[in-house]
Amino acid sequence: MKHIHLIGIGGAGLSAIAQVLIEQGYMVSGSDREASPLFNAVSDKGARTFLGHDPHNIAGAHLVIRSSAIPDDNPEVTAALQGGIPVLKRREFLETLTQAKRTLAVAGSHGKTTTTAMLIWILHCLGQDPSFISGGVVNQLSVNAHAGTGPFFVIEADEYDHMFLGLAPTIAIITNIEHDHPDCFPTPADYRAAFQAFLDRVRPDGKTLMCLDDSETRALLAQQTLSHHRYLGYGSSSDANYLADQITLSDGFYQFDLTYQNGNGWRKHLGRVRLNVPGRHNVLNATAALGAIHQLDLSLESAIQAMAEFSGTGRRFEILGEGDGVTMIDDYGHHPSEIAATLEAAHSRYPEQRVWAIWQPHTYTRTQNLAQGFAQALALADKVLVLKIYAAREKDPGYSAEEIASTLPSAKASYAPDFDLAAEHLLANLVPGDIAIVFSAGDATQLSQLVLDKLRNRETGS
Repeated sequence: MKHIHLIGIGGAGLSAIAQVLIEQGYMVSGSDREASPLFNAVSDKGARTFLGHDPHNIAGAHLVIRSSAIPDDNPEVTAALQGGIPVLKRREFLETLTQAKRTLAVAGSHGKTTTTAMLIWILHCLGQDPSFISGGVVNQLSVNAHAGTGPFFVIEADEYDHMFLGLAPTIAIITNIEHDHPDCFPTPADYRAAFQAFLDRVRPDGKTLMCLDDSETRALLAQQTLSHHRYLGYGSSSDANYLADQITLSDGFYQFDLTYQNGNGWRKHLGRVRLNVPGRHNVLNATAALGAIHQLDLSLESAIQAMAEFSGTGRRFEILGEGDGVTMIDDYGHHPSEIAATLEAAHSRYPEQRVWAIWQPHTYTRTQNLAQGFAQALALADKVLVLKIYAAREKDPGYSAEEIASTLPSAKASYAPDFDLAAEHLLANLVPGDIAIVFSAGDATQLSQLVLDKLRNRETGS
């Protein structure tokens, strides 16, 4: 049995790879700085895990995989290289992991986790037992990764550190393109170039579905001159191959007609789609997923039925519960467009209720570079609480997100430098009927649970 060691095993990317490897029968070990739900999940699954990085942790390993956040001078990386053990990043390992399957890869600045999960859920309901790696837990399957017996491998194709260039998809989806990760892609041109390189990775017999509602994605599609695989547009634009129209809102959830058209005047109505997740952006996500299923020549009728049952993913508009009449929602949104889409979804789902945005900024570079966009997105909420920036892989340059909070009306927005003060502010101001959304790609889920527990205690008087 081959022994694979993963440095940063508690992160979303490597924990998912670890789960697939364990199910495939590999001996898996790994380390991380601190425990997390995903770290504990792979530990429970059978991985030998270590808190902290130490050269002894890699003992017996035949291969080491490291997270993009792990530096070259990490002691486990150094020990592996000195011992002649190969050390790979995710990008360098993914093609090996997926090569025995037909890969369905979902890329894009926003929406890729939900679209990936939709594909996974549909294929599961169709009896395909797909292998998969998702950036979030698929609610109805309770996992974010699985080594299936079927012919497909569905994977969230993350652009950070060019991870998605380690894939060779049979079907690719690009949901949208909006400059992000400035620490990795300094300019919008660098970012667009990465997506072009991803398109070039699609297999010669493959197909790519690209969202025509997004101007950057449409522009990228227009630049394609090679005919080694077909490009298909999707969305609510009239020239889309997979067209979502007759879009209506009913009881807080969207419905739409899905039509396929080949560009030569031939059209076929594929069915009426009903969603069970809020937000108009999910009309586009569902159109992409169903278009991919149609291209695979699988049952659209069954796929549309499965879509109506899909309940979302962890940390994407995830309703944690209710306490003292307040609904707590956890969301991974860490880019202005994601926050805006989620707030619009909340207003459509709860049109008569006050919506709070409790925002933990993620990385200094993103927060500073997109400050104006964050302010505009947060303004869509009725009340705003801005938290201290989660540094992730970066060092503090002396910038505070309080500057963004100060651009919003003082009656709407406040700033809290730590979780204790944030909880105190929320408990003093939340009232029954409020919808409180905690936006965080960091550790603010701790705040969500703390406030929810205290609200429930307040409700019961305990």
